[in-house]
Amino acid sequence: MTAEDRRRAREVLDLQEGRGPLPVLDDAGARNLLASAHRIAVVGASSRPYRPSHGVFEYLRRAGYEVIPVNPNESSVLGVPAVATLDEAAALASGRIDIVDVFRQPAACPEVAEAAVRIGARALWLQIGVISWEAARIATAGGLAVVMDRCTAVDHRRLGR
Repeated sequence: MTAEDRRRAREVLDLQEGRGPLPVLDDAGARNLLASAHRIAVVGASSRPYRPSHGVFEYLRRAGYEVIPVNPNESSVLGVPAVATLDEAAALASGRIDIVDVFRQPAACPEVAEAAVRIGARALWLQIGVISWEAARIATAGGLAVVMDRCTAVDHRRLGR
């Protein structure tokens, strides 16, 4: 096991046991967030059906959310026009973006968190396997709720909305 593997395992364990350096939402908080949300920007949304972001995007649409794909490499996802940035998503949205749902590598997350704060989103949600305490710090300092290493679709089904 490499030093990076050990660090990652420690981060996951800290997160699971609630010992992270910043607060992240628990099940009750995630349930409330999903129940009150209307608009979700999916950063890293893909038009390729085999990608996890595609399946989550489709699930969230079917669940009744207004979902905006954010990916500079896509023109549309499931017929929804894609935008390159969260700033463009905010300009396109018919109201405030409630959740910024992130399918990106952890190293890219601090920049996404800064954009989420800038556009006035309510929450930063980092998908399964995505842990970035720096992004969580930025989001928390900007007044956003944070969910990390969890899937919006899985939690929506598991917790009920």
